[in-house]
Amino acid sequence: MTVKLMVLYTQPVDGDAFDEHYLGVHAPLVEAVPGLQRWESARVSGAADGGESTFHRVAELYFTDMESLEAALGSDEGRATGRDYRQIAPPGSRMFIAALDE
Repeated sequence: MTVKLMVLYTQPVDGDAFDEHYLGVHAPLVEAVPGLQRWESARVSGAADGGESTFHRVAELYFTDMESLEAALGSDEGRATGRDYRQIAPPGSRMFIAALDE
């Protein structure tokens, strides 16, 4: 069953500087993670319900199954990506794992 790692980044102090690092440094780290089927990321442009825009950026990383995700996170590339996440993620940012309904 396909699983995805969903990453929600809260609002950074400087959104442009965050995106510069995210796209120039973090994205290439993500792309090197073994077992990654595909991934996508987007800058949040507003809240559809009219509420506060709590999040700045979202990312979704897709893997074949939970074992592939766990192997990816435990790889050298996955650990390097995790270290960078801990450096750049604003307080309150979160990661979730979801199984796709297939």
